Amino acid sequence: MDDQTDDTAARLEAGRLFFSRPWDFVTSVAEIHQLPETDKIEVAFAGRSNVGKSSLINALTGRKGLARTSNTPGRTQLLNFFTAPEATLTIVDMPGYGYAQAPRDLVDAWTDLVFAYLRGRPALRRVLLLVDSRHGLKKNDLEAMGILDKAAVNYQVVLTKADKIKPGALARLKDETAAQILRRPAAHPEIIATSSEKDWGIDELRAELAALVG
Repeated sequence: MDDQTDDTAARLEAGRLFFSRPWDFVTSVAEIHQLPETDKIEVAFAGRSNVGKSSLINALTGRKGLARTSNTPGRTQLLNFFTAPEATLTIVDMPGYGYAQAPRDLVDAWTDLVFAYLRGRPALRRVLLLVDSRHGLKKNDLEAMGILDKAAVNYQVVLTKADKIKPGALARLKDETAAQILRRPAAHPEIIATSSEKDWGIDELRAELAALVG
């Protein structure tokens, strides 16, 4: 193997080992003053409702029921925190944006919570902005990017449900998305395509997060 292949293999193995720990639920937060103190780096999962945040967290950690999944958009209503013993990372599952089956005042409260967390959390290292491969970037996603750019919060686009479209369409979507984020100041340039159902891209995302926290 050449050096590049060796480096890739080492990254993937580091990611596998990092996520082989027993990950567990820590706490749920409904208001900003409830945020737990932490000495760990945080990575938050954001995206439109029903984009597959919980399913991706379960696939990453190897815990099928760790994050609650639902076919009902807007089910995740809190900031949910997950970590593992001796891990230097906390995963934060955020409420989906763009739709919620709830009264408007409750939706506004969730939105305020999420944005307050994004703007004022020193431990937050990166936001994974999940985008459904079948739909690409929508207006709500672009609005979220604008908020992250303004807050100078680093974010990375992760395509979900990549098994639901043809390979050629997926390749075009990655190119189109890369072009759309090219001039965004807080966007990470690499786009990762995943499928929680087929386990596509999971090893790559594990390696990315393991390298992020060092």
